Amino acid sequence: MSEEKKENLQEKEELEQNKTENGEKKENKTDELSKTKQELDETTDRLKRIMAEFENYKKRSSKEREMLYNSLLADIISSFLPIIDNLEKAVEAKTGDEGYKQGVELVLKQFNDVLAKFGVEKIKTVGETFDPELHEAVSSIQDETKGEKEIVEEFRKGYKIGTKVVRHSMVVVAN
Repeated sequence: MSEEKKENLQEKEELEQNKTENGEKKENKTDELSKTKQELDETTDRLKRIMAEFENYKKRSSKEREMLYNSLLADIISSFLPIIDNLEKAVEAKTGDEGYKQGVELVLKQFNDVLAKFGVEKIKTVGETFDPELHEAVSSIQDETKGEKEIVEEFRKGYKIGTKVVRHSMVVVAN
């Protein structure tokens, strides 16, 4: 019997040792699992940050391209504005040749259509309130019938693309 007891004792010890080893294995697996989860969370967080940075980069890059495009377009348009001014003066000039006048009007209309196609707008002047961001005052007059800082005359037309001014309007301001 003592051998049986020894065997039972030995089996119990082995069971307890197995339980202890299994407990340690479970703890090790739990530790590994929590480490892996933490690494996954860190990687996910980094990925989200990188994606947000990339989205910001795309928006910034798009905005810079648009600003560069508008700047180049404004430079090109500003070089054509004196030609348009001269065509407008030619249309206003008196002539006996109606065919010539119609030809100049058609060329001016084509220029204005091209400007409109590229989003170029004329700056409103006469009757509007003076805005130093849009208008350039070359003279002022005293007129009690006009409101304060009201534009009464335009010497040169101004143009803008969106909110960017290509050329300021030259105006006369009342009061």
